[in-house]
Amino acid sequence: MTDDLKRTLSLPDAISIVAGSMIGCGIFIVSSDIARQVNSGLLLILIWCIAGFITLCGGLSLCELAANITDEGGQYVYLKKIFNEQIAFLYGWTLFLVIQTGTIAAVCVAFAKFFGIVAPVVSTDNVLFNIGHFNFSTQQLFSILTVIFLSYLNSRGIKYGVITQNIFTVTKVLSLAALVIIGLIFGFNANILIQNFSVPVSIDYSTINTMAVAIVGALFASITWNNITFIAGEVKQPKKNIPRALIYGVFLVVALYLLINMTYITVLPLEAIKTAPQDIVAARTIQEIFGTLGKDIIAVVIMISAFGCANGMILTGSRVYYKMAKDRAFFRPLAAINRKTKVPVNSLWAQCLWICILILWGNYSELLDFVIYASLIFYILVTAGVFVYRKKFSSNSGFKINNFFPVTFLILATYIVICLTIYKPLYTIPGLFITIAGIPVFYVWKKLS
Repeated sequence: MTDDLKRTLSLPDAISIVAGSMIGCGIFIVSSDIARQVNSGLLLILIWCIAGFITLCGGLSLCELAANITDEGGQYVYLKKIFNEQIAFLYGWTLFLVIQTGTIAAVCVAFAKFFGIVAPVVSTDNVLFNIGHFNFSTQQLFSILTVIFLSYLNSRGIKYGVITQNIFTVTKVLSLAALVIIGLIFGFNANILIQNFSVPVSIDYSTINTMAVAIVGALFASITWNNITFIAGEVKQPKKNIPRALIYGVFLVVALYLLINMTYITVLPLEAIKTAPQDIVAARTIQEIFGTLGKDIIAVVIMISAFGCANGMILTGSRVYYKMAKDRAFFRPLAAINRKTKVPVNSLWAQCLWICILILWGNYSELLDFVIYASLIFYILVTAGVFVYRKKFSSNSGFKINNFFPVTFLILATYIVICLTIYKPLYTIPGLFITIAGIPVFYVWKKLS
């Protein structure tokens, strides 16, 4: 074993990881829930515009830290260098427990769910065995096999994971672009567009708060822009390529998301968006144009999107736990790098095991809801860290972003956190509990180390 990662990723590879990790299943689904909350086509588009703006501000803010701190580990390393080991550990703890692994579990279950539309044998109703109240279905089996396959693929060497990522990122970007083109050319209905925008809207304090709560779904359809920083230790010329990858990748995804939502409201009445079967607005949109065939088309597109997203997150997430183990802040064997493949294989398989447990447990989606609040707090912390970094290491700061972007992100993200605290306490208290539970673990770990 050796303790060095190899810098092999080019700029196109890095852009592929940014865009591929961001585009999951959310863009096909969350617009339905947002529409129900705001009850307005205009506010639906406005929410996606604001979410895109926040995403751009967050991604651009991260560029400065990514250009100046080029070690693998991303936010974990930034928080450790800027603040202290404890805050960094709490981030890594929450990332491993729910943020990264829970998201991957959810995405792999979504992949299995939509695979079941094409092959009905994969279903929650097809139970292989049960023990008491625990049922093990073919959907869970297929989800677990997907996680194992992608973990194995990435354990063979980074080139396998990156080639897979590039193929699926290109495919799903083209698929989303095709959805926009088909929708706007064949499904455009001026009367529906006018109808969706003609609903009276009063922009008052209550509406703003409602939008602040509803925007969570849009933000978390694209909030994994930071995954490229996890794998910074394997990117060529990281000082240049990681900021560029963040800028190009985030701009690409934000533009696609806005265009897709414009497609939704030009094809479907607001009521159809709100009541789309299983909230899959994209399927309802294509069905409006092509009939029942649309369901199968979107099922395949979502499968491609979910598979590529899961691959990117499995590839990048394992590097954070590797870095934590290297710092003696996590299980030491996870710091091992395979001599031949230059991949942290133990970290990959530990991540795989926990994801499989979450899939079997079945409550990972609840955990994911809880951690939304905690992860937003960590984004706020790392963005505030841009100014702390400048103060501590001003002489080493070669790349600086305009203050407008981090300040804007901090203001908007903090306001969203406040609104969630007031209006959705069930999302905040458990999320904080998961994170705070890591404090005693940190001190025990430090003592043992």
